Amino acid sequence: MRNILMTVMLLIVVVVMFTTVITAPSTGTKAVIESKGSSINSQITSLISP
Repeated sequence: MRNILMTVMLLIVVVVMFTTVITAPSTGTKAVIESKGSSINSQITSLISP
């Protein structure tokens, strides 16, 4: 019983950490990658069409 409880608690911690690190709206990894990707796309577009 104690092992199951520890496993569930650890899974909850992993979910909370994933939510705060990866999917945070403005500071998460996903937001940073999307902003960098859109700025790079703009730079590439400006290189292709003068």
